[in-house]
Amino acid sequence: MPDFKPSIVLYTADAMNEQGEAILAQYPDAETLQVGQHNRLPELGMSHFKVKSDVLVLGKLKTTTCKWSGRSSDYIAPSLANGCFAGCAYCYVDRHKTVNPITLFTNVGEITTAVDQHVHTLPWPKPANQTDPTYWTYDIGCNSDISVDYDLNDGIRDVFAFYRDHPRAKATFATKFVNRAMLDFDPKRKVRIRFSLMPAHVSKLVDVRTDSIEKRIAAINDFYDAGYDVHVNFSPVIVYSSPNGDRKQWREDYRDLFRQLDAAVRPDVKAQLQSEVIFLTHNQAQHQANLAINPKAEELLWVPELQENKQSQFGGWNIRYDHQLKGKMVAVFERMVAEEIPWCGIRYIF
Repeated sequence: MPDFKPSIVLYTADAMNEQGEAILAQYPDAETLQVGQHNRLPELGMSHFKVKSDVLVLGKLKTTTCKWSGRSSDYIAPSLANGCFAGCAYCYVDRHKTVNPITLFTNVGEITTAVDQHVHTLPWPKPANQTDPTYWTYDIGCNSDISVDYDLNDGIRDVFAFYRDHPRAKATFATKFVNRAMLDFDPKRKVRIRFSLMPAHVSKLVDVRTDSIEKRIAAINDFYDAGYDVHVNFSPVIVYSSPNGDRKQWREDYRDLFRQLDAAVRPDVKAQLQSEVIFLTHNQAQHQANLAINPKAEELLWVPELQENKQSQFGGWNIRYDHQLKGKMVAVFERMVAEEIPWCGIRYIF
């Protein structure tokens, strides 16, 4: 796990409850500064990655609404945090904030109460669907990496316990880190961890400051043994050519990844492991920012001859693979999964 030791902690007055004070006490040498809003930060005079390494923000989440998802989960739970230590070149959280350090929300009890109230408005027993056959599933990590947050806020363990003990709800989150401290908690299959995977050489370029693909794959059996529900997340799938122009290179690299996964995962773990597949969506503003931050990554992410514009629900302009071409890519990916790792079901792909 990253050795995160912020030199400055920004906090809002309403974040300074018992949990906020406990987090602040972990960093006695850090400069502290009260701010009016956790999402409107002063100019810090730091580089993109320096902000992520040296700044921590403590805030109170004001809106505790559960939102419909229907993909990775039935619903998206109110965020426990926002931002991440990593600097992935395609991160949709970064693209919405000029300054984006890790922000921890300290009103965890209010967040779990909101989930409890929400799940009791839903039909029970739950109609089985692709997210889970029994429980209503809530994604708890859409705007952060919970594996990182787990070390920073003891409240995350309380959230795990909430879902473990809840008769109707189950948690899920995707991660690019392996936090072995989480192995000490037994969630009794009520917390699903989804390890994000892509070809290793691509991950080194675009998954900036995350754990290696090899390390993520090697952790799958251990997390299952600890009591987690374990899935994988092939996301984002990036289509690219070899240096000599071979447009099928991404296919061969994914076949190698699937074979690596097949060799590492035990049969009993394979029996419960499923996947989700999301092809790359990129953003024009983020592309411009990355030209200064991580220009090599843009050689893979920004390929206009393969992509088309799409206006997002937030009003920005995104780019995604041309819909006719993407249909063929999806079929190719499904076929490769069936050929190389037929035991790995695809819960959804788009």
